[in-house]
Amino acid sequence: MIIYDQLVQPFFDYAFMRRALVACLALALGGAPIGVFLVLRRMSLMGDAISHAILPGAAIGFLVAGLSIWTMSAGGLFAGLSVALLAGVISRTTLLREDASLAGFYLISLAFGVLLVSMRGSNIDLLHVLFGTILSVDDNALLLVASIASLTLIVLAVIYRALVIDCFDPIFLPATMRGAGVFHFVFLALVVLNLVAGFQALGTLMALGLMMLPAAAARFWAREVWSLIAAAVAIAFGSGVAGLLVSYHFGLPSGPAIILTAGAAYIFSVIAGRHSSLTSRYMHRPHFHEVKDSPLVPDKETMK
Repeated sequence: MIIYDQLVQPFFDYAFMRRALVACLALALGGAPIGVFLVLRRMSLMGDAISHAILPGAAIGFLVAGLSIWTMSAGGLFAGLSVALLAGVISRTTLLREDASLAGFYLISLAFGVLLVSMRGSNIDLLHVLFGTILSVDDNALLLVASIASLTLIVLAVIYRALVIDCFDPIFLPATMRGAGVFHFVFLALVVLNLVAGFQALGTLMALGLMMLPAAAARFWAREVWSLIAAAVAIAFGSGVAGLLVSYHFGLPSGPAIILTAGAAYIFSVIAGRHSSLTSRYMHRPHFHEVKDSPLVPDKETMK
């Protein structure tokens, strides 16, 4: 009964806990696979830049309609896609690389977004935009997050093969298929969409956390792409559940509790994961077996 009271009863007693749980599941299903491909494509920091790029669009939506989910999401989506496309255009027409151009837009977007929210809203409104409030997710927000997760899974199923090929051989796909660059922009659009979904629950500053930390942790437990995605989804959802319970029992902010739980899972994976972790690399004792009848190993008679 103690275990039931601690782990299960909060979700049965309170509707806001159930809505937050469903939001965590949707974010895990949609965001974790995107995080895996960001890690495999070495675009993790690019995802961080895009997550902050949605802030001015969300801020403009806030100035127009207040804390309206659909208006702020539309503004964030437009701003994120605009920054991603502009960074791509600049990297292809100048000597500046895409990550550097994204870093420039990221700094401009973050400062501009904070300025816009501060002009009209209060400190509470600014904290809501920056850090989110997953415990206040309503039915409209759940519908938005679930729709984005469903769309993400459908699109990933269509372009999955192309993304996997591009992760491991970036030269092969453009050489064998016309318009291969479309897959890159479709993937960036999925990144922006899932960051908009995460923004509703975790804010712009932590929307990337439930996407990247489980994906990075999964690298220490799985090898194949499909198993990486499955492990990342499981870690993301488990972190969401554990973070919600920690915030409920100890009175902590839910968003930071979820991200810190995912961070703890990442640190544990670095230490004790099955593949390339600290334990497997430095605490494994090799076993030496005697090799007989080998020309490289002299026998006793030869040694004499």
